[in-house]
Amino acid sequence: MPLIPEEPQIHESAQGPRTAPTPRPVPGPRPAVPPRPGRPGPARPTPPAQRTPREPVPAAKPGPNAPAVPSTSASQPQVQLIPASVEGALDAAEEALDLLLDSGRSPGDVLVVTTGEPHPWAAHELSFGEAAYWAQHDAGDDVFYADASALDRAAPRPVVVVAVNGGADDAVGTSLPLALGRAGTLLIVCGDPQRVNTLLGAGV
Repeated sequence: MPLIPEEPQIHESAQGPRTAPTPRPVPGPRPAVPPRPGRPGPARPTPPAQRTPREPVPAAKPGPNAPAVPSTSASQPQVQLIPASVEGALDAAEEALDLLLDSGRSPGDVLVVTTGEPHPWAAHELSFGEAAYWAQHDAGDDVFYADASALDRAAPRPVVVVAVNGGADDAVGTSLPLALGRAGTLLIVCGDPQRVNTLLGAGV
């Protein structure tokens, strides 16, 4: 099932450096997480009280030159592809997340998955131990960041955002269908369109 890259409905430019990083929410009282290397900026704010859910955001509509990816069945979530390099995939995922939350999605609705290097939030929270890390997952009241290898343990959420920021093809090819299975209504994949088409299209 070939995927067609989305017009910038969720993300205006997934490739290239960002000049103004957007703080990410960090659930629970934790020491401040240092900014991503090479990305100066304030520490991540404490969620989820900072986000006031409004009306749920509908699945983003494709642009005029990028029709929505058709689902193979009515029960499958919509799939959106945001073109991004390996280096820019995490930035693209964060921008997609920002738009989802700003549009009214509850933080607890979203699971963010990385296929390469772990998200800084996940690495930080895992430093307190896996029990505390997964307790936040089980609470389900904030955005949760997980490595693709942990998808078997992650519970389904309405929206899953995957940053294809590395990983071998066989591992990514296994992770994308798993992520699709965890997404209730929307799967957003940030990565190289040709690679994602090949790996996800072959597995759906």
